[in-house]
Amino acid sequence: MAKIREAGAATTAVDIGEMMNTFANDIISRAVSGKLFRVEGRNKLFRELVDNNSVLLGGFDLENYFPSLANSLGFLTRWFLRNRVHETHKRWDELLEKIIRDHERRKSMQGHDQESDFTDVLLSVQQEYGITRDHMKAILIDMFGAGTDTSSSVLEVAMAELMRKPWVMTKLQSEVRRHTPEGQETVEEENLASMAYLRAVVKETLRLHPPVPLLVPHLSMADCVVDGYTIPSGTRVIVNTWAISRDPELWEEPEEFMPERFMDGGSAAAIDFKGNDFEFVPFGAGRRICPGLNFGLATVEIMLANLVYCFDWQLPDGIEAKDIDLTEVFGLSVRPKEKLMLFPKPRGHHSMQITEAGH
Repeated sequence: MAKIREAGAATTAVDIGEMMNTFANDIISRAVSGKLFRVEGRNKLFRELVDNNSVLLGGFDLENYFPSLANSLGFLTRWFLRNRVHETHKRWDELLEKIIRDHERRKSMQGHDQESDFTDVLLSVQQEYGITRDHMKAILIDMFGAGTDTSSSVLEVAMAELMRKPWVMTKLQSEVRRHTPEGQETVEEENLASMAYLRAVVKETLRLHPPVPLLVPHLSMADCVVDGYTIPSGTRVIVNTWAISRDPELWEEPEEFMPERFMDGGSAAAIDFKGNDFEFVPFGAGRRICPGLNFGLATVEIMLANLVYCFDWQLPDGIEAKDIDLTEVFGLSVRPKEKLMLFPKPRGHHSMQITEAGH
């Protein structure tokens, strides 16, 4: 938030996608490695490696679509991908090994009288659950991959939709500012409970722009029939949550960004994303629903609330709301192809604090 305030004081445009990615990466880095997350520029390296993962996992692999070519053209793609994967894996392994060793060293010197992070938790249950070194590293990579891209993507596209629909922005700002105590510098977690429209905005963003439009692939364990389609045992099944969320048979005006649909009295008021309503499954459902759902949701809500509480936002000169391009590019998650550049204007006591700091 401090960087955005500085940009506002200097009347400089902010790259929302870049800023949200940095924010999400810092949150995950802090959760994983605590106070050590900026040591040796680790947070920046985390982000670079997460970007590499996104490209590799979201890239095109010929064999996935044409298995019959695996013995001919497939050799070339395997060779190219294997080299990139091995290099990325080596860098991840070196970084995570340093983190784990730092935590082991700190624990041996300070004992248990310290603030624990996620790596400390893994080390504390290592023997009880038979967690190996490789298991720990795999879990940590999953946390970074799932927690950085998805949260930042949702925040970026939410801001884009709010700028495209200024009346929605006004309504959201009014609610957030009304339910945050006057004079409070930022929105705190305890303030969020009364912000129903904020939750509706986040839900509508997840419906119209699910960060992972094709859910993690599943494998059919036995022959089954779904809606008249026979799915043999061993079939890889991919759920297209993007298409489900825009199905006109399930949603009223599915292509429109309308948070009101999730408010009391709205057409989707009773629908939630916890896995029980299959027309809305941005996090999946069942036993393999996203384990970081609550953590990610809290991250998005608190940051979005603060963005609209602390600042008023303006588009660059010559750009109108209808010009905002939400064409998406695909990786591990999807995000807007074009950068969203906005001018933040600190409001009220926030601008006074910046002025006083300048003196």
